[in-house]
Amino acid sequence: MKYLETYRLTNLPAKAYYIPDFISDAEEHFLLQKITNAPLSKWTVLSNRRLQAWPTQLLKGSVLPTTDALPTWLDDPLVQRMVSLDIWRQSPHDRANHCLINEYEPGQGIMPHEDGDVYHPVVATVSLQDGIVLDIYRKTEDGKREIVYRIYQEPKSLLITTEDMYTDYLHGIQDIDVDKSLYRDTVANWDFLSDDTKQRIELSGGDLKRKRARVSLTFRDVKKVRNLAAFLQMK
Repeated sequence: MKYLETYRLTNLPAKAYYIPDFISDAEEHFLLQKITNAPLSKWTVLSNRRLQAWPTQLLKGSVLPTTDALPTWLDDPLVQRMVSLDIWRQSPHDRANHCLINEYEPGQGIMPHEDGDVYHPVVATVSLQDGIVLDIYRKTEDGKREIVYRIYQEPKSLLITTEDMYTDYLHGIQDIDVDKSLYRDTVANWDFLSDDTKQRIELSGGDLKRKRARVSLTFRDVKKVRNLAAFLQMK
């Protein structure tokens, strides 16, 4: 945990952490190969992105209908490396048991949303292939959405959100081709960005074009897990 605290985003509410280069180039390539080579049936195609759910989709949106573990290629090194950070120490299963893989082509995003109480309030997201801005919105009583923080997620990075950052804020990705107005005072994790990323941002005048599909691997611990086969036999 002491190691993780060095990556805490102290300019955000409790708590968020950003670790650049969480995985190596070789590990990123390996993961992209596994995702690309997954059976076509694993993909769910939506209007603004496509996704894979491992080990499966949630039952009625809230129950993981299997006791099967995540596949080895997701568990090692990703989940095991996250476990070593001690982020799951208070979760029901002491580790992530679900991974949602989203593929966003340039110009695609996702509406502001919250993950809710289906999961233990820890989200760990690894980004692959291209960077993207995650916008953080404050909840308001009148239902309006206001961007209050912005996080630039580089390829190979890990973003962890928990506590207030999980429960009290919405997050989303804009449907745009260019992430604009990226500066030291607008990007919450600026100090943790690589020199290469900072240089590209500065040379572009604060606007970064999304060049390739960005793939995100979002790990969470689903609270309710049911052996569906055993459940059906009881009916």
